[in-house]
Amino acid sequence: MIAPETPLIKLNSELLDYYDIKLFVKRLDLVHSQISGNKWFKLFYNLEEAKRQNKKTILTFGGAFSNHIYATAAAGKEFGFKTIGIIRGEEHLPLNPTLEFASKCGMEIYYLTRTEYREKQNLEFIEKLHHTFGDFYLLPEGGTNNLAVKGCSEIIKSIDIDFDFICTPSGTGGTLAGLICGLKNNQKALGFSSLKGGDFLNDNVRKLIENYKNVELDNWEINLNYHFGGYAKINKELIDFCNKFKKYYGIPIEPIYTGKMFFGIFDLIEKQYFDKATTIIALHTGGLQGLEGMKDKIIKSGLSSFLL
Repeated sequence: MIAPETPLIKLNSELLDYYDIKLFVKRLDLVHSQISGNKWFKLFYNLEEAKRQNKKTILTFGGAFSNHIYATAAAGKEFGFKTIGIIRGEEHLPLNPTLEFASKCGMEIYYLTRTEYREKQNLEFIEKLHHTFGDFYLLPEGGTNNLAVKGCSEIIKSIDIDFDFICTPSGTGGTLAGLICGLKNNQKALGFSSLKGGDFLNDNVRKLIENYKNVELDNWEINLNYHFGGYAKINKELIDFCNKFKKYYGIPIEPIYTGKMFFGIFDLIEKQYFDKATTIIALHTGGLQGLEGMKDKIIKSGLSSFLL
């Protein structure tokens, strides 16, 4: 894969100096204006495989604010695929900014109840989808499969400095599994779950590694302490942190994935989780499109407003 180059930004602060930590941000959010962050790497080999199979349509799953749905719709438009998005939950009109963008890219949007959505990996259910929509290339929720792991393993190649830890937000575990598979000796991957009850993530990551590499690796960990109540759950402390982070470092982040990760990194630094003289790479995995959908929620909650 030849991915566009993205900057590696060193953060400077008195706190980092005090604890003798070097923290860099890999700006994967700048890899593409719409297929941003880890989604570029997850989709790349899947799109190649869809072309190899001569598939004209890509069908995938996601929530109403899904970065994956957004990126898949954009990729379909750019690379000539018809796209179908199966969305968890009931239809709400007008469409939120994520689904409005996907629809404008040509994605056909269909809704499933949360009960039906749980059947998305059931073979009989997938056969029903084929009966309804015809032939398609099936892309799992979050784009996470062996080809996504392969793509994300190549993120490591784009980092040209030595480091001790690489950190990433985690939803389905695909990006983390890829990073783990791409690491060199003595390097460690640290995932930050954005989901409450994220214990399943450990099993997901293990299975993804075994399916891709047929080995067990112990160079990783998932931290489950910074989900702030669950997926897309927020509070004033998190919103204030995201605002201050952008104001101080000039890097926009969102509170669903990257905001929770950076909050966790800084908290762990203060708790001396990392040894002195540790070098950390934090992946900015994109997802900034979700800010538009979160703005109303943030304002209605009376929490704050983003420094957009």
